Amino acid sequence: MLQNFFLEITPISNDNYVAFTFFVGTMAMMAASVFFFFELNNTDKKWRTSVLVSGLITFIAAVHYYYMRGYNLETGQSPTFFRYVDWLLTVPLMCVEFYLITKKVGSTQSLLWKLIAASVGMLVTGYIGEAVYPTETVSWVWGAISGLFYFYIVYLVWFGEVAKLAGNAGPDVTAANKTLAWFVLVGWAIYPLGYILGTKGGLFGMQLVADHAAASAAMDVVYNIGDAVNKIGFGLVIYSLSRKATA
Repeated sequence: MLQNFFLEITPISNDNYVAFTFFVGTMAMMAASVFFFFELNNTDKKWRTSVLVSGLITFIAAVHYYYMRGYNLETGQSPTFFRYVDWLLTVPLMCVEFYLITKKVGSTQSLLWKLIAASVGMLVTGYIGEAVYPTETVSWVWGAISGLFYFYIVYLVWFGEVAKLAGNAGPDVTAANKTLAWFVLVGWAIYPLGYILGTKGGLFGMQLVADHAAASAAMDVVYNIGDAVNKIGFGLVIYSLSRKATA
């Protein structure tokens, strides 16, 4: 039975870009996980936790993407619930990376919990707008609240406590934090775009894509690309920092 499970193949049509990006995302993030885990023994002890967290982020995402791809192929629907389960596990871990790279220069648990709370608040309110009120114009209100949490994270990593601590941690940490901050500012901005495309009132009560199926497909493609770029990119920045700091 287990053998049949792994040998079972669900055909993907050539124009099914959603399933294609799910498949590519699964393989890319699994490959990144293997790389990060295999490099742990070659990583200096003080950076090992950071690299481990990077591997956990991509591994959790790969498992969820494997399941979401199957769900999408079987039902033709967007796996919104399971995507947010993935984000609730991986996005706070991405925020934890900021705490880990600045811990040695005074980063506190208070800052850690601020980052985690803001990321969870961003995701919970986003889920309400996208899953509970996706076909109502009120979805833009929940999207705006989610955006406030997002911009609070942006503030912390660009101008707030994270930025100040990174500035005192040496040029390598400063450069890594600036790169991660760009991921948050630009890379994470992909998700509001997907939200706007996939909900009826995503843009201040206006619907940009009239056809719901097309909007859902566009949203999934945007999210899939954003996940692969951001999660793997975060990990590679942390990995690069561990090498530069050790050298």
